[in-house]
Amino acid sequence: MTTAELAVLSLRDLADAARERLDPAVYDYFAGGAEDEITLRANEDAFARIGLVPRVLRGIGERRLGLELLGCPISLPVVIAPTAFHRLAHPEGEIATALAAAASGTIFIAGTAATTAIEDITATGAPVWFQLHVQPDRGFTEALVRRAEKAGCRALVVTLDSPVPGRRERDLRNGFGDLPAGLVCENMREPQPDGTWGLARDIEFAADLSWADLARLRELTGLPLVLKGITHPDDAQRAIELGAAALIVSNHGGRQLDGAQSSIAALPAIVDAVGKSIEVHLDGGIRSGQDVVRALALGARGTYIGRAFLYGLGAMGEAGVHRCLQIIGNELDLTMAFCGLRDVQDIDSSILLPGSY
Repeated sequence: MTTAELAVLSLRDLADAARERLDPAVYDYFAGGAEDEITLRANEDAFARIGLVPRVLRGIGERRLGLELLGCPISLPVVIAPTAFHRLAHPEGEIATALAAAASGTIFIAGTAATTAIEDITATGAPVWFQLHVQPDRGFTEALVRRAEKAGCRALVVTLDSPVPGRRERDLRNGFGDLPAGLVCENMREPQPDGTWGLARDIEFAADLSWADLARLRELTGLPLVLKGITHPDDAQRAIELGAAALIVSNHGGRQLDGAQSSIAALPAIVDAVGKSIEVHLDGGIRSGQDVVRALALGARGTYIGRAFLYGLGAMGEAGVHRCLQIIGNELDLTMAFCGLRDVQDIDSSILLPGSY
């Protein structure tokens, strides 16, 4: 481990290092949320209110952090969430992120708005899922799905909570808009008859997105469908009926509807609604290994990190993403030891302080 990595003891340190290195407008793009950022703050604050109860003399020995998500073995229950424009954070962009995911033994979810082509991302050897923003042009959407399949992606993560763009005041104040010259959303390039890729389209939002679109996606692809942006129990049950393989409880990191409840607050009702019938994952507000324990204790099968790894990427590239995952893994391991837990799959609400969640 380098001297720079050793100096980073927490995810807060990574955020501070990223703030020092990145252009302020780019940092704000990654760090910011919608409007007054009420939901952005709530995502973190809600975790801090959930107390943990230590247990003693359990004879736990070495802890086991790994499990499987949708049949994919990972070394810890933390996945790299889909986020845009990694090359704004570091020149190696999504390649650096994917390499760190591969080295850490976890899944990388590549975004529609990636600044690296999906084929190059899967070539890193990381287990890759593809995040799909359904486009108003449903024919182009089908081409995106086929491209992800051909590239070797193992699941399709469909973002549901973005019918329109959120109003992010930091970006408006900074005049943050078009990507710098030389960067485009590589997965939005037009497919050409000769198998090459042409000019890149702009990503559009589909306000007419409906359950019918989900049904068509289920017919279109054999990839598992993971639905991101579920916070209402009725939506969770409908998703199961239409063949979803997993649900991600998420409010888009507080970047869409400001005033929405925190992801961790929404989680228990979703878990109660679906029982053991489907995997439930949690995205939003994870800033430590203790937060991972809290999420799993409330019924999540896995958790996702977004800003945390982007800060690592912005601070130190691939090494920073790897350090981010290492810190979370170490904190997870320590928390399990203090709570008397041998296996992440043994985590349940018995180690949470009653009345704090």
